[in-house]
Amino acid sequence: MKPEVDCTHIRNFCIVAHIDHGKSTLADRLLEMTGTVEKREMKAQLLDDMELERQRGITIKARAVSMYHKHKGEIYELNLIDTPGHVDFQYEVSRSFACCEGAMLLVDAFQGVEAQTVANGYAALENDLEILPVINKIDLVHHRADEVAQEMEQSLGVEAEMVAKVSAKTGVGVDDLLNKIIEQVPPPKGDPKATLQAMVFDSNYDDYRGAITYIRVMNGTIRKGDKIRFLQQNTNHDVLEVGQFTPLRKACDYLSAGEVGYVICNIKSIKEVHIGDTISTDCATPAEALTGYQEPKRMVYCGLYPSDGQDFSELRDALDKLAINDPSFEFEPETSDALGFGFRCGFLGLLHMEIIQQRLEQESDIDLVQTAPNVTYEIVFTNGEVKRIHKPQDVPGSGDIAEFRQPVVRVNLLQPEEYVGAVMKLCQERRGIQQSTEYLSPTRVMLTYDLPLAEVIYDLHDKLKSATRGYGTMDYELLGYFPESLIRLDILVNGNRVDALSVICHRADAERRGRAVCKTLKSEISRHMFEIALQAAIGGRIVARETVKAMRKNVTAKCYGGDISRKKKLWAKQREGKKRMKSIGSVDIPQKAFMAVLDTGDN
Repeated sequence: MKPEVDCTHIRNFCIVAHIDHGKSTLADRLLEMTGTVEKREMKAQLLDDMELERQRGITIKARAVSMYHKHKGEIYELNLIDTPGHVDFQYEVSRSFACCEGAMLLVDAFQGVEAQTVANGYAALENDLEILPVINKIDLVHHRADEVAQEMEQSLGVEAEMVAKVSAKTGVGVDDLLNKIIEQVPPPKGDPKATLQAMVFDSNYDDYRGAITYIRVMNGTIRKGDKIRFLQQNTNHDVLEVGQFTPLRKACDYLSAGEVGYVICNIKSIKEVHIGDTISTDCATPAEALTGYQEPKRMVYCGLYPSDGQDFSELRDALDKLAINDPSFEFEPETSDALGFGFRCGFLGLLHMEIIQQRLEQESDIDLVQTAPNVTYEIVFTNGEVKRIHKPQDVPGSGDIAEFRQPVVRVNLLQPEEYVGAVMKLCQERRGIQQSTEYLSPTRVMLTYDLPLAEVIYDLHDKLKSATRGYGTMDYELLGYFPESLIRLDILVNGNRVDALSVICHRADAERRGRAVCKTLKSEISRHMFEIALQAAIGGRIVARETVKAMRKNVTAKCYGGDISRKKKLWAKQREGKKRMKSIGSVDIPQKAFMAVLDTGDN
């Protein structure tokens, strides 16, 4: 049985921070201190229950958990949402903001304020959340908690003396932090006696129970046996079970205004549960629909193909299942001459793409081939029509294009002062335009650049880490689409275009990139009985060429001396045979060559 708690004794909050600043460890300590989880059941990163999350040590999905804590003789219900820290999963963070009244902004006592810390801090302020600044890892020998508090004051406008200092690993200061949450985070506004109004903020699929809908109740009360309506989907259901996460599912009698939990309604298909939907009572006058969430913007697209063509239907089923739990991911079928049948998939970023690919391979046991990732472009046709392009094959001839636009992002780069020169050089090489330079402390600088998204997603993060010896961090937001001198670079093998190797790139880079691809292909494609021409072309103009020489058989090896005309006759016959073979023969591009070219495309 859950304790009877008044609406004024409920606190809903989330933990937001940069990657690896200790969000999940702090969540573990809160669960332990409140007695939600027995000490013998505790394990590190308890809320990161996905196998991939534990392998990589990162949070991918936001998780909700309800805790109860006694403060000044009163019992309080604390609903925590643990969120991911990586920029690619910002959509998960934005969903959790809609269900909270407060945000715990966590900063590492040694690393200090990072790019994602600033982004999350401002996002929480935009959502009118009460910010609770916390410095974690004060157990480190070389911590600089006082300096970091000054950095937080400089970059986020929080008072340095108001910052709580804790160690999530040892539990120091966590008790005081629980009291601060109760005192500083405002209680939810809502009337338990009003008509039911609940926000769907996530969903999951259970093979035995069907779709499990995660909700935050804004107004009213939901009980087992109630008849409810999903307003956006306009479907009616009977409530079979309501409950809370502690952190496992635990059934309870009801959920009232301000509480976070789940509802099971015997929904067979998870497609019937729409994230951002509003649940109300099935009556003549249901509650008003809530605003929901903004549609996530997919920024990176790539093709996913089964390495064995037989697995196409299994891949489709696996993608269906993933898209249900992750609304920020989308896919549509496509075909390729080189790879056969597959899917064009849209992701929020490169890490998101990598995670989806790994989940497909691990959870569904499908061997995948992935094409080079590319971003979405906008094309303005000569007739004024504007079209979004997700793959290079869709780019029309240059005569039809009035304007080619690329996505541009504003990138905040945070690094120690001594690496500013290296980072500026890195951004200028990628056609970046500097916007500002801000000193957060005497030793830490934040640079702001406007950069093409295509230059950011491929390797900027890796290069930034190399240039700053691991101390640099970055965060970006989309500004919009701007005109640029872009072209489609085609790769021709024996005069035939290989559609899966086409890329969109800047006109100035086309020749260098084309030459690199042709060289890679030459080293990977085995020699045939005829000569193979490998070319890079922009429209009808060839900008690079390599040739795979033909295998040569010495047809005159048996001719000892004698008349030269006999040898000439044999050579002419061989030439004739090679010419005929070239016209009817096909070039076999091995998968290894294909993957090697995609690596070149990334760089």
